[in-house]
Amino acid sequence: MRSPDSALPYDSATRTARLPGDLAMWCFILAELLAFLFLLGSMAFARGHWSEMFSQGIATLHPEAGLTNTLILLTGSYFAARGVRRAATGRHRALARGFVLAALCGLAYVVIKITEYGLLFGDGYNLRTSTFYFFYFFTTFFHMAHVLIGMAILLVVARRFHSGHYPNREKARMAGESAASYWHMVDLVWLALFPLLYVLP
Repeated sequence: MRSPDSALPYDSATRTARLPGDLAMWCFILAELLAFLFLLGSMAFARGHWSEMFSQGIATLHPEAGLTNTLILLTGSYFAARGVRRAATGRHRALARGFVLAALCGLAYVVIKITEYGLLFGDGYNLRTSTFYFFYFFTTFFHMAHVLIGMAILLVVARRFHSGHYPNREKARMAGESAASYWHMVDLVWLALFPLLYVLP
């Protein structure tokens, strides 16, 4: 078995301007962003028609949970980016460690979000309560599903990096950057959802 700290998967000296990761992953990311854009556009349309309903719904949410989850996802993106950056200097175990820490941030996000759902359900709110709650539950659950997918991708790539699975430096580079790019997409979407659902009146 090849050591994870053997052949360099990155060569910072020859790095040129390029799209990080694999083109197929970016096609997938763009498709996901289009789906979220459709949801956000639909929510903005509904908000324009039922502004009072949305304001009343937002008042029942838990902004401290939303803010905490924002900080958690930003921290996860920091760990993922730091792992990729350190791997560029040959510290491959740092990439695996950074991805695992990012996945743990994702787990914390999921726990907080499920707890928040439980509080709302306990107060009698669900998908059928109003148009606002339909958009809130559907959109945030859809996003949480992507957090789980992102966690799985990070952990699989971290395990493969740690075990020396990738046959050459190019494959390793593509895998690390693709996984981190997907995670950053998940983070970016939440940065759009947080103010729309928790901050704007």
